[in-house]
Amino acid sequence: MQINLYDKSASKKAANLSINSDLLQKAKNLHINLSQALEQRLIELLLKEKRREWMAENQAAIEYYNRRIEAEGVFSEGLRRF
Repeated sequence: MQINLYDKSASKKAANLSINSDLLQKAKNLHINLSQALEQRLIELLLKEKRREWMAENQAAIEYYNRRIEAEGVFSEGLRRF
């Protein structure tokens, strides 16, 4: 399933950031692309938040489903051979 978190074709925009100077120097020494690293981490954070929101929005349905399965089992209960 593909989630559209953001517009991948949107233009780049400059941003002023404050970073620990030692951390910045170590990243530069390792030729880490700071823009790319920040974008990747922001994507990870956005995905985490979207998952948290989805779980919160669907918690009642998930709990209902789990109670129903616990009480009634799954439809294929008698068909499984393992």
